[in-house]
Amino acid sequence: MCRAADLQTAVLAKNDQGAKDLRARLAARGTVLVNLMSSPGSGKTALLEAELDLARRRSVSVAALTADLATENDARRLARSGVPVRQVLTDGLCHLETDMLGRHLDGWPEQDVRLLFVENVGNLVCPASYDLGESLRVVLASVTEGEDKPLKYPTAFGLAHLVVVTKNDIAAAVEFDREAFLAHVRQVNPGVEVVFTSARSGEGVGLLLERAVAVADGAAPHRPVMGTPALGLVEDGHAHAHAFGLGHGHPHAHADGGVDGHGDGHEDGHRHGAAEGHGHAPDDPGTPAPAHPDVDAPRDTAAPAH
Repeated sequence: MCRAADLQTAVLAKNDQGAKDLRARLAARGTVLVNLMSSPGSGKTALLEAELDLARRRSVSVAALTADLATENDARRLARSGVPVRQVLTDGLCHLETDMLGRHLDGWPEQDVRLLFVENVGNLVCPASYDLGESLRVVLASVTEGEDKPLKYPTAFGLAHLVVVTKNDIAAAVEFDREAFLAHVRQVNPGVEVVFTSARSGEGVGLLLERAVAVADGAAPHRPVMGTPALGLVEDGHAHAHAFGLGHGHPHAHADGGVDGHGDGHEDGHRHGAAEGHGHAPDDPGTPAPAHPDVDAPRDTAAPAH
């Protein structure tokens, strides 16, 4: 167990340094990174597509990077907005890390953008522990996922600067208890803003963009009661999660596959690409997506002309 803890600490420490470097690199370009996290099927791609389209129409310079274990489906959808979009395939890794993200940002986008939206791998366990150099961390949950979602994933919701509820157009149909959900959010992250949206009806579309622009303009994001200084929070290092009895979800065996447990487990049938560890070393930037006729570069989904 000590070895597992030591390995976990080393992996997270390396990622934290990478996040610090990436944050400085983006700041020098005048770019704010927005990290979007949710369970699979929450509707974050649909909402992000609508937000990107709105940004283009409002002449806000944005780009998006989307991460998945496989397929370019989300990148193709987001590219319909007409903004620069890039796909990252993680080869079974359940989250993005700064090494991987940083390498995919080398020379891309060609021109600096004001906002870079990163759609993390669909998972509320692993991604919550990894700082990506973001200035705004957003957790999304659909009304179909239950009012107790924040209590089941306290690290993800507890570290969020903003919580977005999706698919609110069907809230009544699924008997979503709005007040219970809000109470549970407040329990793990007092004071965080919660916005309700529906990509289908248009409700709340633009709120995510507005909050991101505000941060880019210098507004301070919400300060969760648990967190790290790098994210503008109040406690040191990774002690925040452990202090609340949350841990980091699981130890990762990136380099040698020596740790193959996941502690409190993953959701939604999450699997890794290898029996031990994650199937690649931590410095692996992820497998480039296969080329397709509608994709300009191996990892860069081209947007149609508008």
